[in-house]
Amino acid sequence: MQKARNLGIFILILALSIGLTYFGVGSKTQAATKKVTTKTIVVTDLAGRKITIKQPVKRVVAIGPGALRLVSYVDGAARIVGVEAIEKQPNAKPYILAYPKLQKLPTIGQGGPDTQPDPEKILAVKPELIFVVQLLDKAGADRLQQQVKVPVVVLNYGQAGFFDDTALKSINLIGKILGKEKRARELQNYVQKIKSDLAKRIGKAKSPKVYVGAVSFKGARGFESTQGSHPILKMVKAQNVADGLGKQGAITVDREQILLWDPEVVFIDEGGLSLVKEDYSKNSSFYQSLTAFKKNKVYGLLPYNFYNTNIETAFADAYYVAKVIYPKAFAGVDPVKKADEIYKFFLGKPLYQELKKKFGGFGPLKFD
Repeated sequence: MQKARNLGIFILILALSIGLTYFGVGSKTQAATKKVTTKTIVVTDLAGRKITIKQPVKRVVAIGPGALRLVSYVDGAARIVGVEAIEKQPNAKPYILAYPKLQKLPTIGQGGPDTQPDPEKILAVKPELIFVVQLLDKAGADRLQQQVKVPVVVLNYGQAGFFDDTALKSINLIGKILGKEKRARELQNYVQKIKSDLAKRIGKAKSPKVYVGAVSFKGARGFESTQGSHPILKMVKAQNVADGLGKQGAITVDREQILLWDPEVVFIDEGGLSLVKEDYSKNSSFYQSLTAFKKNKVYGLLPYNFYNTNIETAFADAYYVAKVIYPKAFAGVDPVKKADEIYKFFLGKPLYQELKKKFGGFGPLKFD
């Protein structure tokens, strides 16, 4: 009788065990199988290269001017496993302020616009994929991919310096690769919303003559450093006096030319503000010969250009410039609140106050 009872209990336990396994309860093998589901996609990067990628991609490095920034915009910072030494410099880049843990990651090379990737250091962090901006052409990307044996995806900011169609293509490509397509679409829609809002508010309003001085270019520059076809001034339809030279990009102009232009409003890139103040103390007569200085219409802008364009700062600056030169059209806009809205959308945190502490923030500048 006892043996029969024990046999019955054994059969019952065995049946329960088989049933639980069948329905997935307590099945480690089945749970593990679900977690490692993979698929393969083929993408075309911004160099026209077709690349096969296994998803999900969990270990990423981003090299070259702006690559880490673009990945951060698409909520990919948590997947970064190593950064260039240039990203660890104390220069208050918004994406580093938003994700400070990035600076504690292993160093994968020197970085910088005129450097080359370091395959050995990149391999040391065992990436599954490499994003690269500007450093490599098609042949260089192919060569690096052969060296490290993981996909290398070339991105591009485009000619405008910040969000044009080329940059948006890069954002969409990152989103597709990292499984962040929704986030990429949100970014694209938000950018279009900003552009539409600025254009609608400005309408046919007339801009005063504007000059932007101390524009950063591979480091801080003095008052004579400006930019033809300045992307922020262009976006807000400002009358950029430097456009009269017919040149695009960074320009160093003579002081005599600035005196001839005699801008009504001057903006100073605060990345070079200390240089301007130092020069003002020695040459105040030059500055006071300009209408903008005589009428106290000189304003600070957050520096938006370091290791390519901090796109969110460029948009924040655009609202502030528009507020200054079109006061009626932007009467209801608080540039500080708008800046934090933009920072929060792009990087998840309101960063204006941190940047203000570092650079000075929006507002009229005093030199005496």
